[in-house]
Amino acid sequence: MARSMALTFNLQSECNVTRARVGLMKLPHYEVRTPVFMPVGTQGTMKGILPDQLESLDCEIILGNTYHLGNRPGTEVLEKAGGLHKFMGWNRALLTDSGGFQMVSLLKLAEITEEGVKFKSPYDDSEIMLTPEKSIEIQNCIEQSAKEHMSKDVNGFAIGGLSGGEAKDDFWPMVKLSTGILDKTRPRYLMGVGLAIDLVRFGCALVNKGQLNLKQKQYESDLNPIDDNCTCSTCKTYTRAYLHAIVTMRLMRTMRENIEKGTFPQFVRNFVYELYPDKKYPTWVVNSLSSVGINLA
Repeated sequence: MARSMALTFNLQSECNVTRARVGLMKLPHYEVRTPVFMPVGTQGTMKGILPDQLESLDCEIILGNTYHLGNRPGTEVLEKAGGLHKFMGWNRALLTDSGGFQMVSLLKLAEITEEGVKFKSPYDDSEIMLTPEKSIEIQNCIEQSAKEHMSKDVNGFAIGGLSGGEAKDDFWPMVKLSTGILDKTRPRYLMGVGLAIDLVRFGCALVNKGQLNLKQKQYESDLNPIDDNCTCSTCKTYTRAYLHAIVTMRLMRTMRENIEKGTFPQFVRNFVYELYPDKKYPTWVVNSLSSVGINLA
């Protein structure tokens, strides 16, 4: 079966050491440059940031959550609004997940049966049965196994089941194994990645109390200025949440540039050296980087 033209992926550059790739993923609503960081808009919105602000940050794609969207606002409201894009006023790309992660994160609210997973809403006392069919209905997509993905010549792959708090020494070998098997000419979505060292991210601000790492998750919905006592234009104008998004987008652009220039391995080394100046690297960091040809001095 030929692949649908709703998604095409053009491989543009590849690191000859780590196999890191730069590509262009063409979707119906937008062309997304990869690697890309997807901010989480759980219920069709990112806290503290408006859609036009996200566009000004050059954000290209946002993640929506099937479980939460199915609960609130619900599929009826989304259908009346003309779909999730129109509901949230977002003209660029969207990705929705299956809702499977909530089986872990909201386990105390869930009852797992042969039919599916019955959740009690975190907002009220109502219940929702999330069956495979219901998840697909909310997302309007087709889910298949990895083997079937390869045999059916589908558009891309999601590497999932790796965001439930697994030890990093269990996490990275599965990622390496999967990426070694999957077709490199198609996009891959690595689900649940977001720690600093996972993304090779940076972005800190100096305040009176010391260093403020704006990349930490705690700042993604923090509407305070960087420094309450500072009168500079940045502190008077922008929130921590806004700047949290800025440095994340900038990181991904820097990663793409280094892959294209052939300097990605050194870029990663420099990041790790700055993150761990005492050179006390976690074992999983050393092992995972070594597995793709990056050795730390």
